[in-house]
Amino acid sequence: MQVLQMQMEVRADPAEVGRARRWARSRLAGSGIGVDEPLAETLILLISELVTNAVVHTGCPAVLRMLLPGVAGPAGAAAGGVGTVRVEVADISARAPRRRRAQGDETGGRGLELVDGLADRWGWHREGAGKRIWCEVDRGEPCWSGAFEPQHAATNRA
Repeated sequence: MQVLQMQMEVRADPAEVGRARRWARSRLAGSGIGVDEPLAETLILLISELVTNAVVHTGCPAVLRMLLPGVAGPAGAAAGGVGTVRVEVADISARAPRRRRAQGDETGGRGLELVDGLADRWGWHREGAGKRIWCEVDRGEPCWSGAFEPQHAATNRA
């Protein structure tokens, strides 16, 4: 199986988050993942959170990379199927990502909680003077399935 790798450089500017989302949408569409598919929506949200963390919390430029499984088709697009989609954001800050729990009306502090809830796996490691944070979503399963269901649905019935 071939893995498609795509990357973009992200400047240390919060406006780059929107540019990263647009870039990712266009690359996903070109890889055979429809922009209105649950997988695409999940990946766009994950990318938004990871890029936001990089540019807002470190003040450093970053590199966004997507790795998509698939076999190149006749037009160079990946054929659909199962596999793992990986998103990585590398920056030059030695500052480790810090998971917070936002309280009440706080406007920040939910990014890594969202990543933890949406990704099948995530983590980070030091790389040179900086770090790389990554997340993976297993393809072939509905990413949003049950996302808004109570954990103990049976106890919530009348």
